[in-house]
Amino acid sequence: MSKLSRTKWFIATGAMSLALLFSSLSMGHSQTPTVGSSDSNLATPAIDEISIPTKNLLQVIRDGGPLMLPIGVCSFILLVFVFERTIALRRGRVIPRPFVRRFLEQIAEGQLDRKAAAELCEENGSPVSEVFAGAVNKWGRPSVEVEQAIIDAGERVTNGLRAYLRLFNGISTISPLLGLLGTVLGMIRAFNAIATADAMGRPELLAAGISQALLTTAAGLTVAIPALIAYLFFVGRVDKLVVELDSLGQQLVALIAGDARSRDATRSSGNKAA
Repeated sequence: MSKLSRTKWFIATGAMSLALLFSSLSMGHSQTPTVGSSDSNLATPAIDEISIPTKNLLQVIRDGGPLMLPIGVCSFILLVFVFERTIALRRGRVIPRPFVRRFLEQIAEGQLDRKAAAELCEENGSPVSEVFAGAVNKWGRPSVEVEQAIIDAGERVTNGLRAYLRLFNGISTISPLLGLLGTVLGMIRAFNAIATADAMGRPELLAAGISQALLTTAAGLTVAIPALIAYLFFVGRVDKLVVELDSLGQQLVALIAGDARSRDATRSSGNKAA
């Protein structure tokens, strides 16, 4: 899949998921049916014939007020980048097992020199190959220098793995604040109706403000809760991948560091002499 087609797929999937996300609000925002109070209706209640009308998505957004638009934008951005991070942080993409196993085995068996190892890392292009490439550049140097090269490369790789995670945290913080602001505006609207139109005896005049207050609160929480869950999930995944990258880097240090190889050579000669 090319980069352009992948971007189009992200946008289309995010738009479909956005509609599904707010459809729950439209189903919950219903109007109370009017039931007649005549004796005939009391005697024979037609419960099966009573239907609860629901409002569609556009009506819910319109009733929620102008703050439903930025909340909807936050939900769209969240869904797009959740799909993006799900693909980008796959373990097979970050740490491909066949490459790692073959690379370490060939170095341990002496089948790769510095130049060939660097070419393999450049050809693979995965995050773990970037860490390995940093170590290979210090091939034959003391362990301290090789480990420092792995640390430097690991920091660059970690920054790439943690891309957009602050976006999830920001959405989980901003969305409920937008919902709270909409709640305040809705209550102001309701109290203005009471003050200017004597709405204490006319609940229909209060319904618009109260509806706006509740809808924006529900919409903000509907976006913020998944955003926080996604943030915690991806942070945990990145931490796990970073620990594994560090462990693989230490294995490579033991194979290519100059002092480590000299210790192995001394140990093997000692065993032969014995």
